Amino acid sequence: MKVLLVNGSPHAKGCTFTALSEIASTLEKQDIETEIFQLGVKSISGCRGCNKCNETNKCIIDDIVNEFVLKAAGADGFIFGSPVHYASSSGAITSFMDRVFYSGGDKLAFKPGSVVVSCRRAGSTAALDQLLKYLTINNMPVISSDYWNMVHGFTPDDVRKDIEGLHTMRTLGYNMAWLLRCIEAGKKAGFALPEKEEKQWTNFIR
Repeated sequence: MKVLLVNGSPHAKGCTFTALSEIASTLEKQDIETEIFQLGVKSISGCRGCNKCNETNKCIIDDIVNEFVLKAAGADGFIFGSPVHYASSSGAITSFMDRVFYSGGDKLAFKPGSVVVSCRRAGSTAALDQLLKYLTINNMPVISSDYWNMVHGFTPDDVRKDIEGLHTMRTLGYNMAWLLRCIEAGKKAGFALPEKEEKQWTNFIR
């Protein structure tokens, strides 16, 4: 089993990475493979709404998004992490997730996912709400912890002093490992994915 953890911060070893590393360490102690997928500082274009991905099954903008979707096909769970910028997630991860879920959402559907944020002081719950919406529109079981998935601090050293925040990250890791094993046991017992009803699209204005 493997979990992909996405670092949506431009800082490769910053506060968000510190939070994700705590989760990854916990998962690895549970014999679950992890990979931290770094978005980095290269520009990530927003979705153009061209719908070409419906024809080719990949985003027409051939960048890190398509790289991630290929990896996602072989992963069993996902955790998306972001710093808080103006009470929302980073611009990079917002563009990234718009395109990942639009062009490759089927590679993540029915697989457990979670989101975490890091902030100096405030805006964390608004950013969490924003990121969670991607999971809850895509048939993904959401992994929770025993507090909202956030850490506080201005530097990685600050985050390492956030004892409760790190506890929250570890608990998230344990919960992810538990559900992955439950899903694996269910598959071995012959339980199939939920039945999918054909969707009827409607507009609010008629």
